[in-house]
Amino acid sequence: MKRNELQITTIIGMGAECNGDFSASGVIRIDGTVNGNVVVTDTVIVGASGCINGNIDAKRVIIGGEIYGNLNVPEKVELTSTARLIGDIVTNGLVIDEKAIFQGSCNMNQDGSKRPKLSGRTLKDGKKSAKMAVSEALKGLESAPGEAESESVSLSE
Repeated sequence: MKRNELQITTIIGMGAECNGDFSASGVIRIDGTVNGNVVVTDTVIVGASGCINGNIDAKRVIIGGEIYGNLNVPEKVELTSTARLIGDIVTNGLVIDEKAIFQGSCNMNQDGSKRPKLSGRTLKDGKKSAKMAVSEALKGLESAPGEAESESVSLSE
């Protein structure tokens, strides 16, 4: 899903306040405040100035502002670097940027039938690459103390 492909059908502008539950079809963008639950048939985009004090039910959610409530989002939740989410998430996909704030729990991929079964060969290759990654990390750790010692010697001179 690319943001530029979304056609926004409803906008709650900055400074606007909606008191009570809100529902809409299509893609909505919220830059104002909603004090109530939000139910949308497609995507909810919460801008950096947006705030929702209630639960969200939608296919997809992109958060740049503040949410104080729970999310029930079957497809994907994305928290950008300016996002603040205080609540629980139920979804199949989750992306959290580095500076986003998330306080709550997350349940993902509850339907085991959607997850593809891996062949024996795929599992074997995965285990092999994981072992190689661990050995590379250990090699890096083994060489790190020697580098630190040489740096401390040069600092004391």
